Amino acid sequence: MRAPTLRTRREPTIALINIVFLMLIFFMAAATLAPPLDGELKLVRTVELEGRAPPDALVIHADGRLVYRGEALPNPAAYVAALPEDTRDTVRIVPDADLPAAGLIRLGAALRQAGADRVVMVTERGLQ
Repeated sequence: MRAPTLRTRREPTIALINIVFLMLIFFMAAATLAPPLDGELKLVRTVELEGRAPPDALVIHADGRLVYRGEALPNPAAYVAALPEDTRDTVRIVPDADLPAAGLIRLGAALRQAGADRVVMVTERGLQ
């Protein structure tokens, strides 16, 4: 009597190859959905421009100092009061990158309490 031989079942590699092939076709089709830019088009270069905060923005330093148009302010309410009446609904702030998030949240709440409906944060990318 012979012992039955156990055959190991092979992994279905064909199914894996089919899946990879279908993914390749999908990504090739998805990449061609957006038409390419015209070859003669030259985009505007802003590398040489000097980025600076908008003149009506409140700058907050990492240590919590508030500066508006080069002058130190005692609190966020003084900034909102210094703005023209028609622009007080939306205020802009430029926070230091090292400012803790808790300080930024407190500043936003204080600006809203002082009368600002919307607080817009100006970032480095927005200045470029």
